[in-house]
Amino acid sequence: MGLLAAVVAVLAVVVVGAVTQGENVEAQVAESSHGHNTSATVPASAPLRSGERFATLGLPDGGTYQPKAPNGGTDDYRCFLLDPQLANDATLSGVQVLPGNPELVHHAILYRVSPAELAAAKSLDANSVGAGWTCFGGTLIPSPAGVGAIDALDDAPWLAAWAPGGKESVYDVNSGVKLEKGTQIVLQMHYNLRESQGTDNSQVQLRLTDQTKGVEAVHTMLLPAPVELPCAAGETGRLCDRNAAIYDVTQRFGEDSRTTISGLQLLCDGNPLRPKAGDTQSCTRTMKQNTTIAAAAGHMHLLGKSISIDVNPGTPRAKTVLNIDQWDFDNQGARRLPKPVALLAGDTVRVRCTHNAQLRSQLPALQGSAPRYVVWGEGTTDEMCLGVLVVTHPR
Repeated sequence: MGLLAAVVAVLAVVVVGAVTQGENVEAQVAESSHGHNTSATVPASAPLRSGERFATLGLPDGGTYQPKAPNGGTDDYRCFLLDPQLANDATLSGVQVLPGNPELVHHAILYRVSPAELAAAKSLDANSVGAGWTCFGGTLIPSPAGVGAIDALDDAPWLAAWAPGGKESVYDVNSGVKLEKGTQIVLQMHYNLRESQGTDNSQVQLRLTDQTKGVEAVHTMLLPAPVELPCAAGETGRLCDRNAAIYDVTQRFGEDSRTTISGLQLLCDGNPLRPKAGDTQSCTRTMKQNTTIAAAAGHMHLLGKSISIDVNPGTPRAKTVLNIDQWDFDNQGARRLPKPVALLAGDTVRVRCTHNAQLRSQLPALQGSAPRYVVWGEGTTDEMCLGVLVVTHPR
């Protein structure tokens, strides 16, 4: 699976193309922004536009799936294969994820499964006990031939994602994701079992249209950066040792986690053997083709403090496309830029994150968690640093 699978599959941001998000419904939080809210109203859908229709897909077991965390952890990643019954080519023009049990759902991500990939997805499903299959580190569906890890970061195989604060996302008119006849969807659910147990009946509402000609294709670019956060001053314990912390992550999520941690250092010009530890980490990438940025989002977990995305940093053309100076885990929706930003092949984009290890002893959601050197990991008590760009590629 490697870097791409671990990065792509575990991220929780609401990103669906050049989005227009509903403004009429806000999540009703029950705790402070860093408390990991578990109570939210169901967002309302925008009216259907001409030629659109809704397709609502539920979990295949009818809402009786009960998450269970393997390997002594507190997180369950489960993938479900959903069939929107596409008898003809179509365009996805919007998505709304409806978490059935907000006390359990940490995030959800939707992936497109082409007809050529369907046999592999069905095999994973059939060979697992119960509905769906365990999918730490990715959907486990092999990538198409010729698609490398970095290529897929530049054009991630996402359809949509949901995290706290997410509402319905709708593409602009005449834009969206083209879906081939027979395409199905994998819904990956991340359940956090630290504070609650129970069953889930989450649903996905797709906004579809038969229009495929003249539709501008929208893409998602992922900008991950390492996390190398030492224990806070005064904290002690076995997991404050980096090697012990990495071993703990691999025990919970598999050996691919170690590959991801090292791979992020290589991707971001770091040293896998002697990484630079600190509260702030960054990663700079070079654009391979002309690109227009329409929206941006960031993702961290509960120790996040701030995140920014800058284009062409350190040059006269420098511009900030995302600046969240006070991270709010319960508000991770994509932010549409006031004016699209055009980049040329060779331009650079940098994501920068700052985390605060002291929050571990202050947040109710992390009470009882052991002090640790924090690296990139899929669990709620681990961390991430991810920038997300919603882009088009001018012809």
